[in-house]
Order: sequence, then C-alpha cells, then structure tokens
Amino acid sequence: MSPTLTFFFGILLLVLFGWYFLADSERVKRWLGTTLTVLLCAFCIDAFLPLSQKLHLGLDLQGGTSFLVRLVPPNGDEGQTRIITPAMQEQAVEVIRKRVDQFGVSEPVITKQGTDRILVQIPGLDTAQIQNAQQQLQRVARLEFRLVHPESDSLLPQIQSGATFTPPGYVILNSDKERNGKREKYLVKRRPELTGDQVTRAQATFEQRGYEVSLKFTAQGADQFREVTRDNINQRLGIVLDGEVVSAPVIQSEIPNGQAVITGTFTADEARSLASALENPLQTPVVIDETHSVSATLGKDSIVGGVTAGLGGLAATLIFVLIYYRTAGLVAMVGLAVNGILLFGVMSLFNFVLTLPGIAGIILTIGMAVDSNVLIYERLREELETGKSLRAAIDAAYNKAFSAIFDANVTTLITAGILFWLGSGPVKGFAITLTVGIIASMFSALLVTRNVFRWATAFHAIKAVSMLHLIRSKNFDFLGKRRLAISASLILILASVAAFAVRQGGAFNIDFTGGDSLRLRSEKALTESQLRSELEKVNLGNVVIQREATQGKAAANLFEIRSPFQTSSRIVDQLKHSFPDANFVVERAEGVGPVIGSSLAWTSLKAMGLGILGILLYVTIRFEFSFAVGAIVALVHDVVITLGVFVLTGHELSLVVVGAVLTIGGYSINDTIVVFDRIREGFKAGRKGSTQAIMNASINETLSRTLLTSGVTLLCMLALLFFGGAVLVDFAFTIVIGIVVGTYSSIFIAAPIVLWWTNLRKGNLRREVTRPQKPPQPVVAAQPVAKASDGQQPRQRRLIPFTGTGTPTDSK
Repeated sequence: MSPTLTFFFGILLLVLFGWYFLADSERVKRWLGTTLTVLLCAFCIDAFLPLSQKLHLGLDLQGGTSFLVRLVPPNGDEGQTRIITPAMQEQAVEVIRKRVDQFGVSEPVITKQGTDRILVQIPGLDTAQIQNAQQQLQRVARLEFRLVHPESDSLLPQIQSGATFTPPGYVILNSDKERNGKREKYLVKRRPELTGDQVTRAQATFEQRGYEVSLKFTAQGADQFREVTRDNINQRLGIVLDGEVVSAPVIQSEIPNGQAVITGTFTADEARSLASALENPLQTPVVIDETHSVSATLGKDSIVGGVTAGLGGLAATLIFVLIYYRTAGLVAMVGLAVNGILLFGVMSLFNFVLTLPGIAGIILTIGMAVDSNVLIYERLREELETGKSLRAAIDAAYNKAFSAIFDANVTTLITAGILFWLGSGPVKGFAITLTVGIIASMFSALLVTRNVFRWATAFHAIKAVSMLHLIRSKNFDFLGKRRLAISASLILILASVAAFAVRQGGAFNIDFTGGDSLRLRSEKALTESQLRSELEKVNLGNVVIQREATQGKAAANLFEIRSPFQTSSRIVDQLKHSFPDANFVVERAEGVGPVIGSSLAWTSLKAMGLGILGILLYVTIRFEFSFAVGAIVALVHDVVITLGVFVLTGHELSLVVVGAVLTIGGYSINDTIVVFDRIREGFKAGRKGSTQAIMNASINETLSRTLLTSGVTLLCMLALLFFGGAVLVDFAFTIVIGIVVGTYSSIFIAAPIVLWWTNLRKGNLRREVTRPQKPPQPVVAAQPVAKASDGQQPRQRRLIPFTGTGTPTDSK
C-alpha cells in the first residue's frame, strides 16, 4: 500500500474508532466493530504477505552481513601518529551502534575486536543497503561552519589560473555535489567559526524546499552561533561536512535560538543518514577492512526444534482455554487469532528482524494475551452467579474488567515508552515489541471478543455460558501469612545477592564479558552443525559459529568462532582431533569485546529506573501512594529473585536473558495491578470489614484469574524449556522462574506491603482510595410552579441546591 493510501486509511480508522466509542446503538456498534476488525486484519495481512519477502530473519536464523571496521590512528599536533586507545575504540562502538539503529530493529552484533577494530554484523541487508551501511559506518561526520570569503566567486578563477594567490587564512574546498559534471568550489576560512562538537540534536525534517536537517546547539554553541550570525550579516556561511561544502547560505539576520538548518537536494534517506551521522560523529576515522556474508549462528536442528516447541506450547495453551471456558473459550480464540495477525502486520511495517528468541517472545505475548480474556470471563462467571441474564452479565463483565485491563496495560506501556525513548539496540527493539503486543491484546480482548458476543447474543447463537471452576474456596487468609512470606522473600533476596557476589564475572556470558574470536580455515567441507556438535563435547558454554563468504565469491570453508575467554586453544585442539583430515589453519585469533557495552548497559538501567518512577507516579494518581510502593517493591522483588535463582542454578546472563527479565517486569506489574484494582473496587463499593479483611477478600476473588493466567503462560514456556533446545533454555527458564515468583508476589507480597506502608504512616487507606477525584459542584435547580386549586394560594417556586443525583424535591 502506498504512503498516501496508508495515510487516508489511518484517517478512516480513527473516524471509525471515534464513531464506535460514541455510538449508543448496539446494532451500530456491532457493524462498526466488525468493520474495524476486518479492515485492520486486511491491512496487516497485506503488510506481512508474502512472509518470505516481508518478514526478515535475524543473524541466528538466516545470517547477514559482517563488516570488520578498523580505526585509523589520527595525527597528533606535531604530525605524529597517535595510538588507538580503548576510549577511542569504545566511543567508535557506541557511535556505530547508534548509526546502525537507523536500519530498524535488527538486533545487530556490534563489538570490539582486537585493539583497533570493531566487528559489525547486520541481518537482512540487500545489495543497496550494504552499500549504504558501508557509507554510514565510515562517515566521520566532522561538521564545521566556515565563513565564505566575500569575493569568493571572483577570486577563485584568478587563483586557479595562477593570476593571484590564495588569501592568508583561507582554503579552497569542493562542494559535495556535482553540477553539470563539475564540483563547485568555495573559498572559505581555514579556521572554522563553530564545529559539530556543539551540536546536541540533529533531525531530518520536510519543508516546502524539500528535505533538510535541523540542528540544535549546546548553550555555548548557541552563543557562538549568535555572535557569528550577528557580526556577518549578508555574508555566506559555509556548512562543511568531512571537508566538503554541503551548502553556503547567506546570513540574513542574527540567529539567537541556537538552531540551524542544513538545506540541499536531499532525499529522505540521505537526510536521515546525515542527521544520524551528525548526532553521532566519530572522533576517530575508520575504514572497512573486510565485508563478508555470514551464515546463521544457529543450526537448522536448533531452529526447527525451537519453533516446533513454541508452537506446540501455544497450541496446548489454546486447547486448555477452549476446554476450560468452552463456548467463551471459542470466542477467545477469535480474539487471539486477530491478535496474532496484528502482531505480524505491525512487525512487517516496522521492518522487524525475527530471531528465535523473538519468535519465543511473540508466542509468549500471545499466551499472555489470554490474561485479558481470563479477567473478563472470571468476571462473567461472578455476574452470572448473581442471577443476571446472559446479555446483562456480559455487559457488566466487560465494564468491570475494563479498569483492571486498562491500568495493568498502561503501567506496562509507560515502561515500554521510556525504554524506547532512552534505550538503544535490543532494548529499544524490546520496547517496540512490548508496545505492539499490549495494544494488539487490548484491541482483540476489549473490542473483537466483545463484538463477537454482541453478534452471538443478538442472533441467539449463544444462549448460555458454562465454564469449569477449579478454584472454589475463597477464604484463604493470605495476609495472615505475610510475615512468613516476607521473611522467605528476604532470604531469597539475600541468597540472590550472595550468588552474584560469589560468581561475579562467572555469572555473565560473552554478551557481557567479551571473549575470544577465532578465524579458522578448513580444507575439508564442513558444516556449522558439525563443528557445533563437536565443541559441545568439551562444554565451552556459549559459542557462536558462523561460516563466512566474501561478497560476490563462492562460500569457502572459512569459520568465525566467538567463545569465552581463553578457550581458543581448546577449540582448535578439539576440532583437529575430531577432523584430522580437515587441516585447520588459524587465520586470526584475538579478543572480542562484549555485545552489551558499558554505555548500553548504563542507558538501559537508566531507562528502567525512569520506567519505575513512571509506574510510581501513575499508580499513585490512579490508586494511592501506598499501592505505588507495593507495586514497585513487588516488581523489584520479582526481578531480583528471578535473576538470583537463575544465577544460583549455574546459568549465565546473556542478551536473551535481558529480554526475558524485561518481560518479567511487565508481567509482574500487570499481575499486581489486577489485584490492586479489585482491592480499590472493594473500598469504593463500601464493603464492610477491616482493611486487611477487604484485601484478603480481593486476593481470594482474583485467585482464579491469577493462577489461570500463570498456568496457561507456563504451558508455553515449559514446552520451550524442555523441548526448545539449548538456545531457548535460558530464555524459557527465566520466564518460568519469573512467572512463579510474580504469581507468589502478587498474592503474598504486594498487598502486605501496601498494608504495612499505610500503617507506618498511620493513614486511612479506605478514605484515601474512596476520596473523589473532584467534588461535585452544586447546581441550582428550579422547581415548577404548582397549579393553584380553587380558593388556594399557589405554592411559591423555590430554588434549592441540587448535587446532580436523584430528583430535586421541594423543601417543606
């Protein structure tokens, strides 16, 4: 679909959404809901079909393109070549990481190699994209603002003919574009007035003149730029990028706001690439020494096993829902099918690169989307038990479940938004995936399934709804066990901290620590699977094996192996022993840096911290501060214990585990908010009893939902854990631990923390929660004049205060 059609299609959807929510007629809502669902599904199916062309596979599934980038030592002040320092290499890694991010959510490998090189592997690039990537990786983006000589146009021909000399302090630079087969030249000052070091933000924009790049300076840069523009009005200011003049606009007035614009004949891609480079300039020039295509990091057996196990687990989950909820479960299947279509459609629109852990994450997302249906159906059960008709019970179930679904998903969206805003690379990719999953699940659960019920009840296709009910007792004293539960959690937290202290660096794999990079050539035709199976015998931990092939040439028996530190010799010995006739030759052996650098780790931690702060503020506004404290404590509790158990059992933290832990954070807050919503409802309904009694009752009422959601999600992950293969073991194991711990904390930890915090500050939780957001304003209502009967005086019309509820009556 063209961009123009997509734009108008989006406008149409917005109109239909607005109409749907404003409509009062059930008949109109049925048709609008159906139209919305059909249009969105058709749009998404068009976006991802054919799958072979629209969905791109990651390095682990299909391989990609590998660039070996070398830093060029810059010259010192006296012309001496400087040594490449670790700081220079680290700065180049972070710059390249940010530039590669513009290629989409591609989960690339970007890591230091040796002392002066950087390994960059990007999946899913075609020939044109490879050339673009090479340009982006090598562009230094040294930006300078230089004044053009007032008589540049007249002096240049004389200088070129030898009639005169170049004025002192000036230099001749070429334009970056050719016109009529020639490059325009400019006579500009040798010393720049301002450099790109003062640029804080660069952004591609579209104006009437076309695409351009807007710049924003630091406070110091803004002052310098104001002085330059103030003192040189009507002179040209050359914008120089990597020694070439991009444009030379005339200064027409003083620019005091610290902003500038680079104009030119840019395409959209050129403007975005230039903005990315200017925002992330390289301090050290680089060149690309080698460009190779590389094979998938996983073997075919691992890929097939992982996908099969994931789909099998998802099928088991859906079958369970169908058996447990029967007819309502069939309605849920329709919603989940729409959810899956929306997920794949948006993935295609965002140019997602699909990895095996990513596939597992999608399966998990669909499994967790069952949660909204479980919430609604458990409410439906309660409403039917009160004797309501089916249609009235369905309406009440959706209305009452809405606040829990909305609050639980918005808190997760806050975290996702902050992770996307501040994160980069895999963290930003996770944030987009999480956001898409949440929006798709809310749409499918609240609109699609509701619409199916509307059609079914309108035509009497569903006359009754029956469900299994495994958990009937609702009299457990959970808060009475709070001291025991909190003591057990404290012991687990201390054990988790101790595990990290004892294992230290041993708790992290090469994604965090780096390792060895080994390049081997074999005279015998071997496959990656053969090498992988032999190296598994010596238990080296996480080893990445890829076949390399130079662009444009036939694949050779050339392998790149990345493994933990000090394992290269063991790898060579094992392979020579296993394949004595292969005559392996070591072409290169050196250290490789971590995939998760210090900068990426810090920005990710900062984003998570701000995400927690966002949750704290939202829950305080929607509930009360005590609930916010309980939610955050439960979240931190779940993440720490999950990581602690993971490390205690001998596993190593990797990039995949980071994604799993972030998922657990979202699951934890979602689970907790559902319980809090029922507690808030109990207070607002004026339920009798103490605060502790109401909390206990609320936890019991949501117990079925809590255990069912955990159970169906565990079905997916247990299938991956036992049958998904070595690649997905860590991901599935982390999720399994997190689900168990998250379920436990939502029952035994979150509410007790709320109660403890309330008692600590001697507050009244019931009064705080039931306090109205905005007191109703009295409205003056006029009473009608009563007719006078014969011989009686008419009653006087009187004005009385009216609060907006009930019917105003005359004061006696």
